[in-house]
Amino acid sequence: MQALYEVPAPAKLNLFLHVIGQRPDGYHLLQSVFVLIDWCDTLHFERRSDGHLRRHDLCEALPADDLCLRAARALKQASGTTLGANIAIAKVVPWGAGLGGGSSDAASTLLALNRLWGLNWPRDRLMPLALALGADVPFFVGGHNAFVEGIGEQLTPIPVTPASFAVVKPRASITTPSIFRSPMLRRDSDAVIVTSFLADTQLQRRLSAGFGCNDLQPPAENLCPEVTQVARWLAARFGNSRMSGSGSAVFSRAGTGDQPGATWDGSDLLRDLPPHWVGRLCRSLQHHPLVGWAD
Repeated sequence: MQALYEVPAPAKLNLFLHVIGQRPDGYHLLQSVFVLIDWCDTLHFERRSDGHLRRHDLCEALPADDLCLRAARALKQASGTTLGANIAIAKVVPWGAGLGGGSSDAASTLLALNRLWGLNWPRDRLMPLALALGADVPFFVGGHNAFVEGIGEQLTPIPVTPASFAVVKPRASITTPSIFRSPMLRRDSDAVIVTSFLADTQLQRRLSAGFGCNDLQPPAENLCPEVTQVARWLAARFGNSRMSGSGSAVFSRAGTGDQPGATWDGSDLLRDLPPHWVGRLCRSLQHHPLVGWAD
């Protein structure tokens, strides 16, 4: 195999996010439901025999040493392969949004190079590399919508009823550390007993009704008033809104999942997007497009 083209890296939404404690090392303990959506970056990989790793930006310029290069370097070092790769990225998922775009790119890089280099490592062997890269990366390597615990490494796959979501990010972005440093952050939400939560026959109804909250949203709104503006804009149109993850993007449930993905111009549901805001009507995914690449 010499190349892999059109490799997707889907974004995610946090249907809720509770902070239930903090470890002695400072990491916060979370509970959340992560759902994959069809807003994707696209990556292309070509094998190199000289061992070099090179990245090419096809859209916006990324940091010089982004998560994709770090993921490639980590897999190369851990495996001892002498091969390298050219990695081209068409970045469309906005950064600083809480949609996991960079983490998803890193996960797709691990999965693709695992194939391209002929390593054929199982998923469990990739997971330690994924966690070392970032708390969200294991979820994307895992390949399924999941109840997520710990700092992101404890994954329990769950079924999620297909749905459509309106997702909007304002121009402003928020850094994750600034939110977790905020004195407004609640760190003692009641923990959900995962076995009871998953066994509940009303699970889908609870999720569809907007179970829980995002504990990161109050400090995020305090740091970034545009988050409040987006939340109100979406709530006025769909009757609900919630921030995703630790970024500035906000989403609303916009209906069932039988509507095709659309940009704003093609959507009858969303109109009058303010200048400098980025948005899309997305569908949930039942699993990651690369779910079979590390079985």
